[in-house]
Amino acid sequence: MPSIDLQTPIPGPRSKQLAARRAQAVPRGVSQLTPVFVSRSQGAVIEDVDGNRFLDFAGGIGCLNAGHSNPGVVAALHAQADRFLHTCFMVTPYESYVRLAEKLNALAPGGTPKKTLLLNSGAEAVENAIKIARAFTRRPAVICFEDAFHGRTLLTLSLTSKTHPYKAGFEPFASDIYRVPYAYCHHCSYSLTYPECKLHCAAHLEDTFQRVVAAESVAAIIVEPVLGEGGFVVPPAGWLSAVAEICRKHGILLIADEVQTGFGRTGKMFAIEHEPLEPDLLLTAKSLGGGLPLAAVTGKAEIMDYTVPGALGGTFGGNPLACEAALAAIEAIENGGLCARAVQLGKLFRNRALSWRQRFPIRDVRGLGAMQACELADAESTKALVKYCYEHGLILVTAGTYGNVIRILMPLVVTDDQMHEALDVMAAGLTVATIDRAKVGVA
Repeated sequence: MPSIDLQTPIPGPRSKQLAARRAQAVPRGVSQLTPVFVSRSQGAVIEDVDGNRFLDFAGGIGCLNAGHSNPGVVAALHAQADRFLHTCFMVTPYESYVRLAEKLNALAPGGTPKKTLLLNSGAEAVENAIKIARAFTRRPAVICFEDAFHGRTLLTLSLTSKTHPYKAGFEPFASDIYRVPYAYCHHCSYSLTYPECKLHCAAHLEDTFQRVVAAESVAAIIVEPVLGEGGFVVPPAGWLSAVAEICRKHGILLIADEVQTGFGRTGKMFAIEHEPLEPDLLLTAKSLGGGLPLAAVTGKAEIMDYTVPGALGGTFGGNPLACEAALAAIEAIENGGLCARAVQLGKLFRNRALSWRQRFPIRDVRGLGAMQACELADAESTKALVKYCYEHGLILVTAGTYGNVIRILMPLVVTDDQMHEALDVMAAGLTVATIDRAKVGVA
């Protein structure tokens, strides 16, 4: 039985009514990718207020690896809600914060003892990681990468690469932030100078220390092991290890931003585990909370303990509901074999997507595990594909500095039948979004 079931044109009448109210109550700066309003969700399926059912391949932008309304997460929330909702861990602590910290310390790669700080959002995790790195190293500068996304606060926007819609108009940004090219092989910054790839994109950091910022001034290099908003770009094997070695050489901390890549999405619990290295600080959020707002900085104990009591924290950081949800979500990912499932789902997608390249102007198919993407010719084709898909029961989300990438972030509990159903909609949508546009001379 198909999961997609459309009872009305999209958007339906109740969604239209809510959209009108939204326009009056919510600032236009808060974007809305689809015109449907959710009523309930389960697994990989969303039902809107008009009774239409959609397959969700956005997953709340990567927050639902364990699935919508995961039964274990829901049960944990009900149990905690009956006990207490909030006390502030810094005032009267509770066991679930400690249990989750212990779990994240154990999961983090590497044998060095770890400690974990719990927070509310990915941006908050980035902010605190930079604070911790600067305090520990007594250095001011931070190096980030082109096409990176690290958040929407002042400091995290300073680290984020994409100008529109994120950065334009919000200047000035934080100082002592320096940006270098990412290992983006499809659009290599060094191919003309170095025709043979020898990871010059990593060695370029040494040149940066000579020409841009002194190595002894750099507190940290922050990197997404796979670019998220930047277009699901997977660096070549060995690049992350080369960057880590350069960090060790110069006493620079390596911060792995796993906000989108974490918790099984790439086929391992953390994407950094695809290489034999141990970051100094590991940042998680999104799917950590199983659908609730939660983030963490997990780092080497020596680094995490460097600041004085009171220097780290936040009123709602590690909220007890979110902690219980996270523990249940991690259990579901581990016991449900969702890391292995991510590999299977990635293969299903790639097999179909690579066949599409023979018929449609797809520039690239790339990804790691279930973190997969198609790069189309232009942003207009990408928007047209997204529109076709949600009108036919599939919710997708875009990515890429130029807005021309379709990324898939479905819950890892999606079935094979649901996967094929979604890919059929995408294939039909590509015909409309690319071939039909080409007929009128647009694409």
